[in-house]
Amino acid sequence: MSKKLRIYLTGVGGQGTLTATTLLSRTIMDAGHEVVSGEIHGMAQRGGVVESTVLMGGWLSPKIQHGEADILLGFEALETLRALPYLAKGGHVFSSTDFVPPPGVSIGRECLPPIEDIKESVKAAAEKSWFLPLTGIGHTAGAVQSGNTAMLAALCASGLLPVDIDALRASVKKYMSPKVLEVNLRALEAGAGAI
Repeated sequence: MSKKLRIYLTGVGGQGTLTATTLLSRTIMDAGHEVVSGEIHGMAQRGGVVESTVLMGGWLSPKIQHGEADILLGFEALETLRALPYLAKGGHVFSSTDFVPPPGVSIGRECLPPIEDIKESVKAAAEKSWFLPLTGIGHTAGAVQSGNTAMLAALCASGLLPVDIDALRASVKKYMSPKVLEVNLRALEAGAGAI
């Protein structure tokens, strides 16, 4: 039986959160650990919230309640803030510093909170947190969505999982389409270097 961990992932539809969930699950499984995952699409087709889970170590259900996530991965800064109630005491957070403005912000009815306020809220809730400019990493690597691979690489490089960056690299090579392989490998190296 492998170490029990509950990972909560959140982002916005179109960012590739579900692809990242699948890649992380396969990486953990290929390393010989028990894993179960689940997803909630919400209004993803219209840019709405996407939530998913990866649980390793013999869990029977992919459900995570408030206060249970050992690790929170937020692929969009505001979604990281919204997901903080799921974080367990002593949990760890990896978050993008980037925003995908919700409709209320886009039409000028609401304002986004400053990223510094989000960082403060995360630091108050987490034992340790990391913030990565996923959009910039993705652009530099060659595709915005590859920033998600950078986030997974940061997680694997952190030592919090019983899988390392080499296991993730092998999964990227095994499961990613050849046309996006090099882009994702570049993003992987950038994410590992950001930790």
